[in-house]
Amino acid sequence: MTLVLGASNNSDRYSYKAVYRLQSHGLSVIPVGVKKGEVAGLPILNHWPVGEEVDTVTLYINPSLQQHYYQNILAMKPRRVIFNPGTENEEFEKLLRNAGIEPIVACTLMLLASGHY
Repeated sequence: MTLVLGASNNSDRYSYKAVYRLQSHGLSVIPVGVKKGEVAGLPILNHWPVGEEVDTVTLYINPSLQQHYYQNILAMKPRRVIFNPGTENEEFEKLLRNAGIEPIVACTLMLLASGHY
């Protein structure tokens, strides 16, 4: 399961494209965002999902907004967190490493396209 943080129903946004591409690769997706809406037939959650087993969190929010989610992501204990272009955050990457979670600075869309997701 992949949680897309910063999900949007705006088709110009990379988070929107990521949800569609993840689904097209047969992956389950939880879109979480600020604005209500729907993407790829899924409701965009405006709250943090509880009780979900998430393998990957892929970030589409800037570092200053990420701080609000540090504890939620760390508590979720995903295997990895992907920092898409523009979301790089050394402070959070260090917290993740210390918690045994792999931070990856990469583009989710490129990882999927190249078969390295």
